[in-house]
Amino acid sequence: MVEQGIVLGHIISSKSIEVNPAKIYVIAQLPYPSCVREVRSFLVHAGFYRCFIKDFSKKALPVSSLLQKDIDFNFDDRCMEAFDCLKRVLTTTLIIKAPDSTVPFELMCDASNYALGAVLAQRVDRLPRVIYYASKTLDVAQANYTTMENELLAIVFALDKFRSYLLGSHVIIFIDHAALKYLLKKVDSKPTLIRWMLWLQEFDLDICDRSRAQNLVVDHISRIERAEEEDTLAIQDDFPNENLLIVSIPSPTPWFANIVNYLVACIFPPLASRDQIDKLKSDAKHYVWDDPYLWNLCSDQVIRRCLLDYEIDSVLQFCHSSALGGYLGI
Repeated sequence: MVEQGIVLGHIISSKSIEVNPAKIYVIAQLPYPSCVREVRSFLVHAGFYRCFIKDFSKKALPVSSLLQKDIDFNFDDRCMEAFDCLKRVLTTTLIIKAPDSTVPFELMCDASNYALGAVLAQRVDRLPRVIYYASKTLDVAQANYTTMENELLAIVFALDKFRSYLLGSHVIIFIDHAALKYLLKKVDSKPTLIRWMLWLQEFDLDICDRSRAQNLVVDHISRIERAEEEDTLAIQDDFPNENLLIVSIPSPTPWFANIVNYLVACIFPPLASRDQIDKLKSDAKHYVWDDPYLWNLCSDQVIRRCLLDYEIDSVLQFCHSSALGGYLGI
């Protein structure tokens, strides 16, 4: 029996998920970037493994700040130190716990004035073991929310981020503000809060108060100010080229390439009109990119994978000709 294997650049076993050293070797050999394109290439490739690294955004901040508009490129000592730190962390043995659906999940959430933070964990021998770190920068509108609203937004963000782990499992959520438990029970809340609370009912949740001293890990993550470009996720597990923010799919290009490029990097077709861009944004709301597949959130509440062109014939053949097909004998 196979005890472990390599899947999407990670070494997967029954006990843990580790970084594949062969993939990290590429990063270890990189020289200092000499232009913005090389900085972006490094951050996107390193960001593929951000779930293994506590405070990834903080460690990368001096380098990621070079991606901001109207800033002269100056790879100074702070950038060199951050660059070396990321390479050092990435080339160290990085291990996170593999999730166990039979054990309750623990979700620690927090919000600051400019970011949300979340840590997904499970207990092993009564000790918490991290499964995933996540953080997100607030947009302009969200930055104007009240403290209570942002705390609830942190929960919504975390549940959406870890949805594939948490559906069907018991989840214990730890928060800083005990008042949030009572906010969830109010019947005269704002429409936005009501929509969030209705969405939370999809999960099996227990919400527990935890003092800030006990919630320091996620509290620190939520206070990491992130460059806007860091919210993009790498969708391929090889060192990115100059087209790194465009999804790389074998030719012929599938019908959903524009949707994936928008979901991953907010990239629109070069010649798209305003109406086409608006339609793409509207359509993309019903899709989720989970590397290497695109999933459609259908109106019947079923999540279906989008097929590549070469898969269509085999799926139709199976549906029509198998013992379970609807057209027996064809």
